Amino acid sequence: MGAVDQIPVTVLTGFLGSGKTTVLNHLLRQPELGGVVAIINEFGEVALDHLLVESSEDRLALLDNGCICCSVREDLIETLADLAARRAAGTIPPFHRVLVETTGLADPVPVLHTLMTAPDVIGRYRIDGVVATVDAVNGAHTLESHSEAVRQIAVADRLLVTKTDLAADDALARLDALIAALNPVATRHRVRNGTVDPAKGSRCRAVRSVGPLSRCRALVRSGLAGGQRAARPCRSPL
Repeated sequence: MGAVDQIPVTVLTGFLGSGKTTVLNHLLRQPELGGVVAIINEFGEVALDHLLVESSEDRLALLDNGCICCSVREDLIETLADLAARRAAGTIPPFHRVLVETTGLADPVPVLHTLMTAPDVIGRYRIDGVVATVDAVNGAHTLESHSEAVRQIAVADRLLVTKTDLAADDALARLDALIAALNPVATRHRVRNGTVDPAKGSRCRAVRSVGPLSRCRALVRSGLAGGQRAARPCRSPL
């Protein structure tokens, strides 16, 4: 499969309480997500029942807008390889994009490293971008207290700043200053009640020269991905 045929992958990340699941719930209801596979952590955390057209016992679900949802298997590599095989065999509808949700405590660098280096992945998929949710109310405190939240912001191409209607002006200003120091090139969008344009929540096509590939490599080299140890392929649930 050539570069033109590789399926673009968007990673959706965000710390616990940042509104990531609310954003995901909104996205999965949009008609623009037809032909998209959403790899989510737990079906129970996302309200899918009234959207289902078909589901199976092997953690696959087809929604009424044409989006395919699946929960991650033992590791991301296996899940992506299985989806590609099913797509080629025609046992699931064709899809043209993948949206990968990480857990709130996940360091996104190993996920990106997997997408960049795993032989079973790089021939079929390519990173299209990283979208991160950040809580306008508690985001500054979270960034000062949790290294995972820092890495989520640092590798993002697009930041969805949630709960802006609940945040005081000084909290927003403090958060803006921290984000600017961590990642001045990411585009920012303010989000209320999880409502976001699907193009902002699942696509980052405009980002290229300063995208997640270069920043992920820089983070790994600098040790920000976990001391002096290089990030390893993601062999565990996200």
